[in-house]
Amino acid sequence: MAVSATGEVTAGRPGRGRRLILWRHGQTSWNVERRFQGSTDVDLTEVGVSQARRAARLLAGLKPDAIIASDLKRAARTAAELAVLTGLEVTHDEALRETYAGVWQGLTHEEIIARYGEEYAAWKRGEPVRRGGGELETEVADRAAPVVLRHAEKLPADGTLVVVSHGGTLRTTIGRLLGLEPHHWESLGGLSNCCWSVLGEGARGWRLLEHNAGTLPEPVLGDDD
Repeated sequence: MAVSATGEVTAGRPGRGRRLILWRHGQTSWNVERRFQGSTDVDLTEVGVSQARRAARLLAGLKPDAIIASDLKRAARTAAELAVLTGLEVTHDEALRETYAGVWQGLTHEEIIARYGEEYAAWKRGEPVRRGGGELETEVADRAAPVVLRHAEKLPADGTLVVVSHGGTLRTTIGRLLGLEPHHWESLGGLSNCCWSVLGEGARGWRLLEHNAGTLPEPVLGDDD
């Protein structure tokens, strides 16, 4: 049984609740080169555009009610592919940008380990680290998660919000919404290009329904790897 807004008991199953689809952008040249992008505004490759178009066809079938996205090109162009199919307007917000990582930005994975190996190892251990002198992961969650929640509150009871952002930002946001302690956020595996996670609204808050969904298994090429 379900209960209506007026308190009347009605037949049938209750609604599924709101859903959040947290979608990572498509491939960039810096992903391929394994360069730390952070807040650098790197655009999609042709492969990245193709990934976005393929994923958008799948996500359009979930009938989203709203789309929000980082204003960086790689996320904005990914979101635009879904907007074309759904007719929805994309709301861009700089609070959904990737983690600012100071001097790490533009360096390859190997260069970071060679120059800042201890800092990298501490980050991987779950310690609070300002990578490259930039943001803490908790600070990224502090700016991104409230934006997601604010837009989720505008959804209808069974509505779906698509959030188009970046691997590190999405991982910290998921961790925050699930109520995980920051040192456990690393236990959430990275998102491959143009893959997504799904959070559903439960009786005790948000819960993880799917993670890194959308394609055949691919390596994670991103800042949070």
